[in-house]
Amino acid sequence: MCRLFALHAGTEDISACFWLLDAPTSLADLSHANPDGYGLATVTADGELDVLKRPVLAAEDEEFVREARLSRAATYLAHVRYADTGEVSAANTHPFVLDGRVFAHNGVVGDLDEIDERLPPGLVHGETDSERLFALIALAIREHGGDVRAGIVAAVTTVAHEIELFSINFLLADGHDLWALRYPEHNQLFLLQRAPGGPRGDHGLDESSAYGTLRMRSAEGASRRLVVIASEPMDEDPGWTEIAPGELVHVGPDLAVTRELVLPETPARPMVLTGRAVESQAQEHA
Repeated sequence: MCRLFALHAGTEDISACFWLLDAPTSLADLSHANPDGYGLATVTADGELDVLKRPVLAAEDEEFVREARLSRAATYLAHVRYADTGEVSAANTHPFVLDGRVFAHNGVVGDLDEIDERLPPGLVHGETDSERLFALIALAIREHGGDVRAGIVAAVTTVAHEIELFSINFLLADGHDLWALRYPEHNQLFLLQRAPGGPRGDHGLDESSAYGTLRMRSAEGASRRLVVIASEPMDEDPGWTEIAPGELVHVGPDLAVTRELVLPETPARPMVLTGRAVESQAQEHA
């Protein structure tokens, strides 16, 4: 299963080099099990967006190593890809960028021809269902006058009611704001609102998850609040909570978190996976 990760540090830029590169189960390490591309988007405290994504194994890519060591940002959004829709290519690598927003997805959506009919030319450049889902959301945000929440809710409600799908878990970063949706129950997504120093009050982030597949370290975590969203808990902090199926999470620049159930019902047209998609969406994958 592809892995999603986002960190919001509010209005101060921090480094995530340990998590990206140096930990035993860093993003580079995870890329061995998710080898079909990586992407890292950063947004600095003054709103500067930078995206590095390549259709290669992150652990063996010099550009990834350089960016991991040098980047400092208030918001990080990352994805490692295990492809099931679309070839391994730059155009199909997450995160995607549109209207100044970045988007990464873990899931499977069907009816791609039908989705294409709903989109104007030029919004989609690759082959993936993920980019098409993002295009639907971006179009809905435009139709709602730039209201990100309203656009997300409108788009995912339409998809849940009218489009065949297995999962539409995603992360979306918009300037100083971060959004996440889990839907339906198949793929997990977790939230941590971490106080300065963690539960002991004097600790940075450097513990491995119970699953043994993610690890993060940040000395700044000892002195500032952080909000983390990930495909699995990253450490033993008791504050990790599972995002509920159908729940939309918003993290603002002040690190205020809102959680709202926007899709209370199951998909109208649930997808039965076949082929490579079965393996790609297995929770134990990676």
